[in-house]
Amino acid sequence: MSFSGTDKYVATDDLTMAVNAAVTLQRPLLVKGEPGTGKTMLAEEVAESLGMKLIQWHIKSTTKAQQGLYEYDAVSRLRDSQLGNDKVHDIGNYIKKGKLWEAFDSDEQVVLLIDEVDKADIEFPNDLLVELDKMEFFVYETGETIRANKRPIVIITSNNEKELPDAFLRRCFFHYINFPDRDTMQQIVSVHFPEIKKSLVQHALDVFFDLRKIPGLKKKPSTSELVDWLKLLLADDIPEEILTNRDTTKAIPPLYGALLKNEQDVHLLERLAFMTRREKR
Repeated sequence: MSFSGTDKYVATDDLTMAVNAAVTLQRPLLVKGEPGTGKTMLAEEVAESLGMKLIQWHIKSTTKAQQGLYEYDAVSRLRDSQLGNDKVHDIGNYIKKGKLWEAFDSDEQVVLLIDEVDKADIEFPNDLLVELDKMEFFVYETGETIRANKRPIVIITSNNEKELPDAFLRRCFFHYINFPDRDTMQQIVSVHFPEIKKSLVQHALDVFFDLRKIPGLKKKPSTSELVDWLKLLLADDIPEEILTNRDTTKAIPPLYGALLKNEQDVHLLERLAFMTRREKR
């Protein structure tokens, strides 16, 4: 059983090697990279490629590690006891299983995605050390120990918003997804738009990579934004000549809202275009 990419996901050799190494070592795979480089999609495609169920735990700034294990609803139990509800005698009725419990409980091996782990509190990764290492945890309310029936394939993503603890990193197999080079990007575009004209792709990639090279850009356009931009170019039937005969005095590309995500970057391109016009006078 090994991952080699799918028809919908272009995986480089080093990425497929990282996935398979993590599976062999039975370690969580920690994936970092620029936003939009396909970290979350990787887990989806690994699950599809290996024929496994995907369980997704999307982390927020308010997420606590305990929520991944279980949550005990003491308030509902108190209310039911006041109302004389019979189910109050079984504490299990008030325990809600978390995503880790769901993954551990599965009779078949699953892929567990812990998405954007760096969004949570700095203690969040440390609070999951034992559970991810030993694949078990203790439920204090019922006195039972939950162990994984089949060790899940764990994929953890991070956008590098904050440093992760050394103890957590030690338990993971790490891979950084480099931003795709031009050849890889062409393959990605071909997967999404198999019928697109090659000349249009070449000119669009020229614009895209030129944008990424601009110094001072606050948010460089990502792979997913290139795909959105191409989709708009095709939907609006933008003439290829607009990209072919780019006027350097008009630095902002058509439908730029798919590529540029803040006003600072738009103003930066406008200033560059203004400076180019002045130099040409």
